[in-house]
Amino acid sequence: MSAQHPARILLVDDEQAVQKLLSYPLRKEGYEVVPALDGQEALDRARDQSFDLIVLDVMLPRMDGFEVCRRLRAASAVPIIMLTAKTDEFDKVLGLELGADDYITKPFSIREFRSRVKAVLRRSERRRDDHPDEQPLEDGEVRIDFAKRAVKVRGESVRLTYVEFEILSTLARNAGRVFSRTALLDRIWGDSAFRDPRTIDVHIRHLREKLERDPREPQLIFTVRGVGYHYRDR
Repeated sequence: MSAQHPARILLVDDEQAVQKLLSYPLRKEGYEVVPALDGQEALDRARDQSFDLIVLDVMLPRMDGFEVCRRLRAASAVPIIMLTAKTDEFDKVLGLELGADDYITKPFSIREFRSRVKAVLRRSERRRDDHPDEQPLEDGEVRIDFAKRAVKVRGESVRLTYVEFEILSTLARNAGRVFSRTALLDRIWGDSAFRDPRTIDVHIRHLREKLERDPREPQLIFTVRGVGYHYRDR
């Protein structure tokens, strides 16, 4: 992703009016936007092409956005922002449970939409320049290769989503330091605007399920009640 190679965004929504409304500000920012009008088309395009971000509506024909997200996550860590017309907390949490990195509830402003997209892409681009020669972190049963964005636990590779890896990297690089939910949002997206800090809790729980021997008794990522989270002090 550069001036020669603009970010490629897969925009998945079955409403032509929404496609037009959201594509315009993205293309104005210089991004390449590829449309998909249903869930199966989204999977086909994601399989055949490379994208820097997927914007995924929940209510889709042929296959809903939750199932598309689940299948995408089985094969890729590409950042996913879900769009939902529902305000039910269950739907928001379900999207995060399935591996979405962020969600936006309709109706939303174009300003909010642009802010979230730019934040994800900005972080994605910056991470390639951060710590280019940083050595992998070996911490007991966990090995974090920052350059390759790869994690192994007890010798087995573990697939993390974009946000899960960003949270783990931030905590592990600053072992012992407590980060509030808002501070983690700022670190990952560049700001915490428009985001519910409680989404961090869902990602932390996923990390514990993937890394800890017993997620109920964590030995790597600790909670400081009323404050936030920290990685164990080395």
